[in-house]
Amino acid sequence: MQQNSKDSDSSQVVTSLKNCGIGAVSSCLATFLTFPVHKTIFRQQIHGFIIRKAVTQLYQEGLMKFYRGILPPLLAKTIQGTLLFGVYDGLIGNISTEGTFLHHRCIAGSLSGIIEALVLTPFERVQNVLQDHRKDVKFPNIQNILKKFNSYKFKDMLQLGYYRGFLPILLRNGTGSALYFSFKDPIKNSLLDQGVPSGISAFVSGSFNGMMICFILYPLSAVIANMQSHVGGEKMSLWNFIAKFWVSRAQRLLYIYRGGSLVILRSCITWGITTTIYELLKADHFPES
Repeated sequence: MQQNSKDSDSSQVVTSLKNCGIGAVSSCLATFLTFPVHKTIFRQQIHGFIIRKAVTQLYQEGLMKFYRGILPPLLAKTIQGTLLFGVYDGLIGNISTEGTFLHHRCIAGSLSGIIEALVLTPFERVQNVLQDHRKDVKFPNIQNILKKFNSYKFKDMLQLGYYRGFLPILLRNGTGSALYFSFKDPIKNSLLDQGVPSGISAFVSGSFNGMMICFILYPLSAVIANMQSHVGGEKMSLWNFIAKFWVSRAQRLLYIYRGGSLVILRSCITWGITTTIYELLKADHFPES
């Protein structure tokens, strides 16, 4: 009896590690392929540019600077895939052993998103400073940014440094992960029941989920990008910053959604690729699932 328990625990550990590895690989590949789109969106969020102007600015800066800032998101997204899928699969197995229901998926997804936010906020913070061309001279590389953050007292190191913008990231990641895992499998399974191939079903499910979630949460992402691109300055509550940001966009929702069209494209590609690779690798390693 005791031996069976040990074997079961060992099997669960191996399964969790495999899920983490599969999530890491799928997220890493998707991030590298979609980084150019992501950087264009960031410029639109910061300056309120139209697509053509954002692309022109990136072109004028040259190829050497085009992939500036890719290391933080590449590391972050790899870790994100590890946490998001690994933690979710571990939680969902403990929440329910007799099939999963919507509220089970929602709870497990939300918790995995919260853990993801706790770990990855510093990565996103550094990435947003690096991608702001106005910081090129003062902060030409990651070392300069880290040196600045580490010069603060401990409390300010967190609030003004590594974890600036943490609350909206917590809201965005928790909500987004809950929605993604709530509807990923139902959409995929519905397509499979209609005879759609597994790879296409996974891609459509991931693309649709990513598109809708990112579009709904885009204003929050724009606020985060602007909050985190600042270095130093005064402490400001989230609501005061949102009010200031709203005024800077002429109090028009249309201006906040500049970059929204590319968000749809990026989300379709990123989550379509991520979900497809994850599901195919998982089917290969866990054929019984």
